[in-house]
Amino acid sequence: MAAGTLFGFGLALSGMLDPVRVQGFLDIFGAWDPSLAFVLGGAVAVAMAGMAWLRRMSRPLLADRFHVPMNSRIDAPLVIGSAIFGLGWGLGGFCPGPALASLSLGLTPTLVFVAFMLAGMIAHDRFLAGRPS
Repeated sequence: MAAGTLFGFGLALSGMLDPVRVQGFLDIFGAWDPSLAFVLGGAVAVAMAGMAWLRRMSRPLLADRFHVPMNSRIDAPLVIGSAIFGLGWGLGGFCPGPALASLSLGLTPTLVFVAFMLAGMIAHDRFLAGRPS
């Protein structure tokens, strides 16, 4: 819970709860807003430090082993899912974390986005999860 709260605070502080900022980053031929690149750069730096620390540990503090994905295959479900995520991100201006953090603002477009995002997740789990690719 503390990590989620810190993440949400960071999103709010960086202005990433505003979908216009994200859409401005994607508008490279118009009024381009590079602020998301700096937020992404900071996130990559933190993730790199965490992965370096993880590699030095023999096992996690509260588990028997690490649960790290081993599949590195690029297949149709991965490409299609990435495209759907990208379309939602570009059109809505949110990815899941900022969308949930933005619920605290109580804005109707955010509520609609999150409702459709959850509907898509439920549809995936109900109809596609566990099927061979």
